[in-house]
Amino acid sequence: MQEVELQDILTSREDGDYIINIGPQHPSTHGVLRFVVSLKGEMLEYVTPHCGYIHRGIEKMCERLTYPQIIHLTDRMDYLSAHMNNEAVSLLVEKATGVQVPERVKYIRTILSELQRIASHQLWWAAFGMDMGGLTCFFYGLRDREKVLDIFEESFGSRLLHSFVCPGGLMGDIHPNFQKRTKEFIKYFRKKLPEYDQLLTGNVIFEQRTRGMGTISREDAISYGLTGPCGRGSNFSCDIRKLYPYSAYDKVDFKEILLTEGDTLARYKVRIAEMWESMRIIEQLIDNIPEGDFTAKMKPIIKLPEGEYSQRVETAKGELGVYVVSKGEKYPYRMHFRTPNFSNLFVINQLASGNKIADLIAISGSLDLVIPDIDR
Repeated sequence: MQEVELQDILTSREDGDYIINIGPQHPSTHGVLRFVVSLKGEMLEYVTPHCGYIHRGIEKMCERLTYPQIIHLTDRMDYLSAHMNNEAVSLLVEKATGVQVPERVKYIRTILSELQRIASHQLWWAAFGMDMGGLTCFFYGLRDREKVLDIFEESFGSRLLHSFVCPGGLMGDIHPNFQKRTKEFIKYFRKKLPEYDQLLTGNVIFEQRTRGMGTISREDAISYGLTGPCGRGSNFSCDIRKLYPYSAYDKVDFKEILLTEGDTLARYKVRIAEMWESMRIIEQLIDNIPEGDFTAKMKPIIKLPEGEYSQRVETAKGELGVYVVSKGEKYPYRMHFRTPNFSNLFVINQLASGNKIADLIAISGSLDLVIPDIDR
């Protein structure tokens, strides 16, 4: 550590504030993230996030990779939304090339995305509860998440990084047990999800530490570009599945969960309710998957016509946007990802300043950050 930085940490400034580091290895940041915190006593004056510790240059790497190869990099951003990330690039390529994927593909993609959303929210709930002192939450959340990962592993051989969704459709057809095991999981989880409320949601200590903490208004949420549960907790209607339906989302009935409080508890409740809605979506599709091919006919080398293209999807964390500039070659001239975690992170000072340092963990945990999605 540089001498000047160490001096800032160990000594006070003239205005009476103290500067301390939280991270970059703090266990409650869920990745390599660093907060530089300005304190007056135990009150937060200012929180500055520092990212980039695991930056890999994914967008630059994409300029020398073919479109099917790019799919494998999208897994490595928000690894808890791997299917949705794969689907975003796949939809863009299909739109640019005019490829119509089979109806079977649309249904399977939607089911996989909602299973992925449930698994992501389960891990968030497990880690969030543990951060708040409820170690049992971690065991309950991971117990239930294993059921989803087992389905993934049997279907396409991977539990976390899948690359199963690809331009034109899917890498392969679903496993013969996929529908049976998915329905068994929904039946199982409908009985287990109420335990989350019994264990944590209704806990008086948890409510006192989250209600009214990290509040942001709808107008500020829009200004900061918050999406996903972070935006919807402030009554910002931003669900891409509703606003711009893709795959089979126009064939199902589900609610966009909106709360008005805009605090840490509201963001928590949105994710709990979204797991119920994800199960509703899956139940409407799982017995109605059409017969047919699992992929459309694609050229051996995919080249996008010259021009600019964009696509967005709703991941577990919020809106993921993909933007491509093509020169008509087999790889993009430029590629940019608008990731939800990047925008959601930089509202942290707005949420945390004025609260106690102990509240920073609850507030940052309510954002459900996955740091590799920020450090692209």
